[in-house]
Amino acid sequence: MNRARKKADGRSTAGSSGIRRGRFKQGMDPLFAEFNASIAFDKRLYAEDIRGSVAHARMLARQKILSRKDAAAIEKGLKEVLKDIESGRFQFREELEDVHINVEEALRKKIGEVAGKLHTARSRNDQVALDLRMYLMGQTDLLRDDLVKLIACLADKAEEHIDTIMPGYTHLQRAQLVRLAHHLMAYTEMFRRDWERFEDCLKRLTVLPLGSAALAGTTFDIDRESVARELGFTGVSPNSMDAVSDRDFVAEFIFNSAMVMMHLSRMSEELILWSSQEFNFCSLPDEFCSGSSIMPQKKNPDACELIRGKTGRVYGDLLAVLTTMKALPLTYNKDFQEDKEPVFDTIDTVRGSLGVMTALIPGIRFDRDRMMDAASDPSLVATDLADQLAREGLPFREAHARIGAMIRAKTDDKKRRGSRQLPSPGESVEARKHDGGTARHRVLEQIERARKFVKKASARPGQKPVR
Repeated sequence: MNRARKKADGRSTAGSSGIRRGRFKQGMDPLFAEFNASIAFDKRLYAEDIRGSVAHARMLARQKILSRKDAAAIEKGLKEVLKDIESGRFQFREELEDVHINVEEALRKKIGEVAGKLHTARSRNDQVALDLRMYLMGQTDLLRDDLVKLIACLADKAEEHIDTIMPGYTHLQRAQLVRLAHHLMAYTEMFRRDWERFEDCLKRLTVLPLGSAALAGTTFDIDRESVARELGFTGVSPNSMDAVSDRDFVAEFIFNSAMVMMHLSRMSEELILWSSQEFNFCSLPDEFCSGSSIMPQKKNPDACELIRGKTGRVYGDLLAVLTTMKALPLTYNKDFQEDKEPVFDTIDTVRGSLGVMTALIPGIRFDRDRMMDAASDPSLVATDLADQLAREGLPFREAHARIGAMIRAKTDDKKRRGSRQLPSPGESVEARKHDGGTARHRVLEQIERARKFVKKASARPGQKPVR
């Protein structure tokens, strides 16, 4: 605990600088100072905080609210603070509570009291909302890039196994025949939807809150639109009270991330099953597995299990934010401090999981022979036989019943076929020629569609660097 600057009675005057210098006689109780401080985690927002402050100072000068001399001194000082932080020379101080006051106090030490003019026409309330939005804008770009890499990796593996046939499952029971490539491409559709959700989220994320001040706006003649353009926002918030109390964008970002984790967890579960001796469909790369402390023969799919387990962390982050928000009156409340740790935990967890899965997939070795052996179960073409009877005029429900009765009676292959020739696994998958089906050319179309998406998504213009 920070016990700096102790008084004679042993109690600390922590927090006697910064924004407490005017209103308060006493410094914070040391217990409350530690409890209140957010610098341990919100220092991750330093680059966005400085970039937003530079844009704000420039606008104040354009509007003649600050002199150009003062604005230039502020901008120069802020860039020096940024260099200090990135070089490791900067020491964040817990008694200054948060990243905003730490940066402001560092600026004051560099340029003197003119630093106090930077906070004209803004509050920490709209400042933190701005910083968090900018941070998530950058992280959204990074997450979308991660998803594109994973989709490209899956498309490569699918093309490698375009002719590998396996059972498809419902209820974890063998159901019908599919290509392994078709199965893998199902996941590219999931991750593409995840990418699109993050893309759509940007419409609500890129709304500038700065200018809303504490809650009611400001009496200064500010130009919010110019700040929005400079910082890459698409518009400005229409209501100052909503702007400082809105954290929908946080919940939406974490929800989108939770969907990514759910899809990664489903893939992880299948790889765990498929690499088990009971399935033996694939072998995971040694680099992403671990052994047992007591059983020498074990090869455990720990990377996949960790992704599956970490999914619960992100679900918890989402619930934490929703619970924090559920009963807050307008406008700003200190509870909002609790929105950042779930965001940071979500980002670290999701990006880490995407990175591991993308690195793991190229090293998976699928056993074509074992999959084909499982695919040779005659019951897997039962639907094909029912379809044949339906094409001959029998109502499908009757055809379904007849074939089902044959399976139930466990007749031998010759009796089951009667005068009919069972389609081979290759014939079965090739017969589904419709768009989205398992025919070879249709699966190749899916792969090509994924590659076009990857190319287009990779070519989009990136965000401006946070400087």
